[in-house]
Amino acid sequence: MADIPKAPIARIIKDTGAERVSEDAKVELAEALEEIARNIAIKANEAAKLAKRKTIKAEDIKFAVNELNL
Repeated sequence: MADIPKAPIARIIKDTGAERVSEDAKVELAEALEEIARNIAIKANEAAKLAKRKTIKAEDIKFAVNELNL
């Protein structure tokens, strides 16, 4: 099960115009978002290491998002 709280997930879905959101829809979106975030973090960590840094910066996240075409 996903670690992202369900309330913000439901808000994201409702912001798109949905009136109601099922529990399983919240779980599915949370799991998908966690997978995407994990992939971004991996790519950002690679960028930081290439720059010989231990700290991941916003620029690494932006780079990762662009590299992953998100």
